[in-house]
Amino acid sequence: MRVRAIVICAGTVALSACATPRMHTVAELNSAGLACGLTYGELIQDQEAKKLLILFRQGPSPAQRHCVYQFARRNHLKLVVIDGIEFPEEGTDGRQ
Repeated sequence: MRVRAIVICAGTVALSACATPRMHTVAELNSAGLACGLTYGELIQDQEAKKLLILFRQGPSPAQRHCVYQFARRNHLKLVVIDGIEFPEEGTDGRQ
């Protein structure tokens, strides 16, 4: 009887380790971002790559990175940080 309980417990742990990530709503991502000191839209999750949580911010602090990493880890996501963002000057070629 004990062996059966151990096998069931081990199977449950093994299956929980393979949890499939889900798509989070924009509200959930914004809430997590605000809790980590980010602004709206700086945490995104792509429909095509559900396993990736993307932090899109110029020079996030170590505390912000760690906070977002913890959120990603709790939700079985891999964190991708995009911090080398360069936007072209608007209007340099006559268009906006």
